[in-house]
Amino acid sequence: MDTGEPLFDGDASPDLRDASHAAVRAPIQSLVNEQAYAVLCVQGEGQPYGALVAFAFSEDLRFAVFATPITTRKYRLLSECDHVALVIDNRSGLSSELMEVEAVTATGRSQVVARGPEFDQWANLLISRHPYLKSFVRAETCALFCVHIVRFLHVARFQEVRQWIPTAHS
Repeated sequence: MDTGEPLFDGDASPDLRDASHAAVRAPIQSLVNEQAYAVLCVQGEGQPYGALVAFAFSEDLRFAVFATPITTRKYRLLSECDHVALVIDNRSGLSSELMEVEAVTATGRSQVVARGPEFDQWANLLISRHPYLKSFVRAETCALFCVHIVRFLHVARFQEVRQWIPTAHS
């Protein structure tokens, strides 16, 4: 998968802090493990678009995977622009406690995974997390997208933002 240049380098605000591995990886890992769905953010035709997806991450948090039917707007937009973000949060369990809500935005580049051994590997990861998706993921009318994650932005206590960039040694 072509990783290209890091996305959104110029977007960092002055209060954005690069966090140490241990300080921010743990809450990111918790959100990724505890939440089943993310909002996939894409763009097309000059407009942003968000869609709910069931996801799974690789153990090292460098890749995420999700599936979508090939007849959807989501598939078309992903085929036109590979820059994506996945937003994962825990607000559903904390509706009255705004200061306890945490969210992570994972930015990266998506690529459709061709059928074959790599497809099977990613499909198995997604299905192990979401067994009810097995027939959907395996259907010929479904595409599997792998996202190479270039950056995580973790938000806690409503305004505390920390950045973490996963690496092969993370």
